[in-house]
Amino acid sequence: MKNSTRVSFFTLAAYFDTGDFQYLCFVIVMSLYVFIVGANIFLIVVICVNRSLHEPMYMFLCSLFVNELYGSTGLFPFLLVQIVSDVHTVSAPLCFLQIFCVYTYVNVQYFNLAVMSYDRYLAICCPLQYSTRMTSNRVAILIALTWLYPFLAILILISLSSPLQLCGNIIDKVYCDNYSIVKLACFDTTVNNIYGLVCTCTLSFLVILILNSYIKILKVCFSGSRQTRQKALSTCTPHLASLVNFSCGAFFEILQNRFDMRHLPNVMRIFLSLYWLTCQPLFNPVVYGLNLTKIRITCKNIVFGKI
Repeated sequence: MKNSTRVSFFTLAAYFDTGDFQYLCFVIVMSLYVFIVGANIFLIVVICVNRSLHEPMYMFLCSLFVNELYGSTGLFPFLLVQIVSDVHTVSAPLCFLQIFCVYTYVNVQYFNLAVMSYDRYLAICCPLQYSTRMTSNRVAILIALTWLYPFLAILILISLSSPLQLCGNIIDKVYCDNYSIVKLACFDTTVNNIYGLVCTCTLSFLVILILNSYIKILKVCFSGSRQTRQKALSTCTPHLASLVNFSCGAFFEILQNRFDMRHLPNVMRIFLSLYWLTCQPLFNPVVYGLNLTKIRITCKNIVFGKI
């Protein structure tokens, strides 16, 4: 029988000695974090203070930007501390807290994108019913569910993982990851694996629903006038770009968890592991800020002092 113990801390083994580049890495990550926080807060304020943006689509966008702040804050301060540390360890409670933050961020992201695709489907495919079906109460309920379900789902995930008796404490990543901890368990983890599979299938189902919504939207667009097609595509393109970018990053992360990727260079594995969590909070405000006309015009007016 393997020796098991109650682990009090974990060692993050993916970090390596960067030598003279240590502080350069710190400055780059800090600059990225500051830009992410600034861009997302700016767009949240823009949406909140301008009545012309108090529409369902922009309320869902506001929820998305809040989630970007939440997710990046659950990761970046931790990375900054680890970059300048000589010993890359993290206490078990803090590790599970980070898992909770990262996993809820990912789930809220997909639920938010699903709600936004439903909103665009109603607006473009059922325009006469849009105002009656997407009321302010319905918007509030959808946003609440977007946050409540992921929080409850990940609480259950953590409650299944935290009591596990572990045979080691080394995580081959630069941040804490639930599957990496489950793999360290000495005993049967069938329940954990089944629940993890259910969570993964739920997110996969959401992606299918999102793609189905946009397929229907594209069919309507190409059967309408050129002006209608351009307007619909201009609002849907950022949503699809956000979904593809985040899903590709998530796919690479799943591959790393499920398969042996030690043949890849360490730097490449770290980049693929961090891409979806570090680039998405930057990608969304840039893409939506530049591509959605009303947000772009409002931002220009604020920056140049026209309002």
